[in-house]
Amino acid sequence: MLFVYFLISFVLIGLDQWMKYWIVSTISLGETREFIPHLLSLTYIQNSGAAWSILEGKILFFAIITLVTVGVVLYFLIRGRNGNKLLNIGLSLILAGAIGNFIDRIRLGYVVDMFQTEFMNFPIFNIADAALTIGVLFVFIYSLFEEKWKG
Repeated sequence: MLFVYFLISFVLIGLDQWMKYWIVSTISLGETREFIPHLLSLTYIQNSGAAWSILEGKILFFAIITLVTVGVVLYFLIRGRNGNKLLNIGLSLILAGAIGNFIDRIRLGYVVDMFQTEFMNFPIFNIADAALTIGVLFVFIYSLFEEKWKG
């Protein structure tokens, strides 16, 4: 079953990197294109920080945090490979998101972001960001119900 969790991560990393490549190749920096009217547009930005551009330019900090995160996630994923599916999928998503943005930071010195919500004021994000967020949500939900699901 561990293979499936690594496959989820691998596919998401590939999709994230492909989408970033496509955005950089087809949209000018700062340009916005309608994607799903009144819901989502594509806006190419370069983010050298985290969400809302906090900690801008702290590449070494993000590299260290990412390496620690990847190590911890791999440990729990391998250790619990036959455990709760929600937890393991959450860990797979966290792994994909961390690695997807890490590739950008190491290769480019910034993260390529592109999805802009039209219905609310929210930071522009990418597939890796979405994977990280959903993964953390899954792990949080698992932690709330862990005792119930074990019994």
